[in-house]
Amino acid sequence: MKAHNNNKWFFRSPIWAATAVSLLTLILLLNWRTPNKVYQANTVLAGDAACIGTTTYAVIGDFGNAGQPEADVAALVNSWNVDYVITTGDNNYPNGEASTIDANIGQYYQQYIGNYTGSYGPGAAQNRFFPVPGNHDWNTGTLQPYLDYFSLPGNERYYEIELGPVHLFALDSDPHEPDGRSATSTQATWLQAQLSASTAPWKLISLHHPPYSSSSVHGSDPTMQWPFGVWGATAVLAGHDHTYERIHQGGIPYFVNGLGGRSIYSLGNPVPGSAVRYNLDYGAMRLEAAPTCLTFSFYSRTGSLIDSLTLYKGDHFSNQLYLPLATR
Repeated sequence: MKAHNNNKWFFRSPIWAATAVSLLTLILLLNWRTPNKVYQANTVLAGDAACIGTTTYAVIGDFGNAGQPEADVAALVNSWNVDYVITTGDNNYPNGEASTIDANIGQYYQQYIGNYTGSYGPGAAQNRFFPVPGNHDWNTGTLQPYLDYFSLPGNERYYEIELGPVHLFALDSDPHEPDGRSATSTQATWLQAQLSASTAPWKLISLHHPPYSSSSVHGSDPTMQWPFGVWGATAVLAGHDHTYERIHQGGIPYFVNGLGGRSIYSLGNPVPGSAVRYNLDYGAMRLEAAPTCLTFSFYSRTGSLIDSLTLYKGDHFSNQLYLPLATR
């Protein structure tokens, strides 16, 4: 199967540059300093507008299955020398047991895990590994091996933490979650309040079950279609379906990132807003963040760039002559 990409492009030429001056000035005058105003670009041809991040992140999903695919993805992640690793769940196949957790996680990612007590190395001086639970992590019925293995903020099932210019809101989307998973649940009420209080440039949601997905295996989870954009989120990172997909809904991008090493799923009919769909190989996402820009890039385990999206704050364009093709 092929990767499907409906990307639009930025253009730069003498004519475009002249046109961009007046149009971009008008856009910025109309939207200057508007809260959460974001300019989206799938590809930037002009290097001057590139996002040079101050903090880097890797995002892996459905990865915790010791073997060659996971080893390859981990090698890719380690080659990036990222500051933090974020997961989208299913960290410990098949059943979330204590007997498998270190071989499935620590063997490949111990250097990011704080308070690490496993067998594969010294761990990290401070925790740099931020997972969310998946359905396989909950298969023990209590999530206890997961809770014992990691040292996470809050109640550890769902939590928030600021990681450089990114404020991460990690959710538990599993039906076993005691505080619920509906848009009116205790967990959702907590999220809405936390998003409202956050002053971070970028507010990312991580969770396991994808609100939107074109996979023919699981597909979209309507229960998790919370109004994330309305509440102030920048983007949503999910897994569960073992594919990669970028979807635009409600003014923000949603990503399905489940190619971390377990298996690969088939694709079905594209859901509304689907821009990129990929299931040819395993891979991981690299994020590069600065206060005025944030880039999401998904790579196959061989290092091939599959998809890239950059979000910009209006300030990023203050002294540059570029026209964003989409705003919100």
